[in-house]
Amino acid sequence: MTLLTVKRLAALAGFAGLMVSSTQSWSHHAFGAEFDPNRPLVLRGPVVKVEWVNPHAWIHLEHTTEDGEKEVWMVEGGTPNTLLRRGLSRRSLMPGTVIVVDGYQSKDRSKRANGRDVTFEDGSKIFMGSSGTGAPRDGRDPTEQ
Repeated sequence: MTLLTVKRLAALAGFAGLMVSSTQSWSHHAFGAEFDPNRPLVLRGPVVKVEWVNPHAWIHLEHTTEDGEKEVWMVEGGTPNTLLRRGLSRRSLMPGTVIVVDGYQSKDRSKRANGRDVTFEDGSKIFMGSSGTGAPRDGRDPTEQ
């Protein structure tokens, strides 16, 4: 390979790296961009599906309203790695597992929420939020100071 070819390949690799990193930064967001700190909610129901993906895991659960209507909600959690370190895994969130999620509704009032805590039927509770994203400080985040 000539020196010119090596320089071109290096420039192309650098450009590709920039494209990948800029795409990732667009897909990640601050809490305030999508969720409303003035709309806390509690959702209860069985897990329908879990998306164990970066940058945030998503738990889909079937919540029954006070009127008896069933709604499927998408609840955003922290990164899969963070959730695993806290003790939450795909195995603990199998479809049919009944959970209670404390969180905040999306600004667009869709059936999406940012989850803070997930509580299981045995009473065990795990913080599932994302630290440092602008979510309200309420003392439940173990990394808050």
